[in-house]
Amino acid sequence: MAGSRNLRASACVFAVLALAERATCLHGGSALRAPARTCAAAVRMRAQPDAKPLVAALALLAAAHLGGAQPALADGSTETFKFPPIDSRKADRCKFVSSAMGQANAARDSLYDLRECKMDKLSAGGFDISGALLASGSFQGTDFKEAQLSKVYGPDAVFDGADFTDAVVDRAYFKGASFKGVKFVNTVLTSTSFEDANLEDTDFTGSYLGQFDAKKLCKNPTLKGTHPTTGADTKESAGC
Repeated sequence: MAGSRNLRASACVFAVLALAERATCLHGGSALRAPARTCAAAVRMRAQPDAKPLVAALALLAAAHLGGAQPALADGSTETFKFPPIDSRKADRCKFVSSAMGQANAARDSLYDLRECKMDKLSAGGFDISGALLASGSFQGTDFKEAQLSKVYGPDAVFDGADFTDAVVDRAYFKGASFKGVKFVNTVLTSTSFEDANLEDTDFTGSYLGQFDAKKLCKNPTLKGTHPTTGADTKESAGC
């Protein structure tokens, strides 16, 4: 039984492995108290002494297998990027496509460009769209439940009313983006930048941020209001 639990956890080990030691559950203020459901098995496994060798082995195997993959372009700690022009001739450019690599390091065999796409109320639930370029796109009311969005690049994008419940959105860059009425319930948000983002009426219940990230988040003046469906107080849900 323990073996199957460890195998199920392998898919999200890389999203929490380096961050689990310092990740903080904002709901209640205690570390690793209510992990996102998509990575719950990995967090529990991380806490078990006898599982540490397996975690290390998984990381080494994945690194060896994916050593030739392209590095991710977007990173929450980086502010300057250079991208090629948008290829507007590509008719099917604006659609969600899950990565076949199955890992959270945002490596892809080609640029995943959703810049300026209008994708309101579509579904990317359970998809791995790590490394996607979302800048200035519109994703209002979009379903991102249980999705992987590691290292996505989304400045000035609009996510109003979107649902990121149980998703992994670590190391993402969202400067100037709008998240009004968004659900970040049980969402991994470590090392993600929300600088100048609109977070009014957002629900952060059970979300994970590093302590430094949480301090920056609490300084956002738009962190106010209540979520329209859950009724959660935005600032309180963020632990501020």
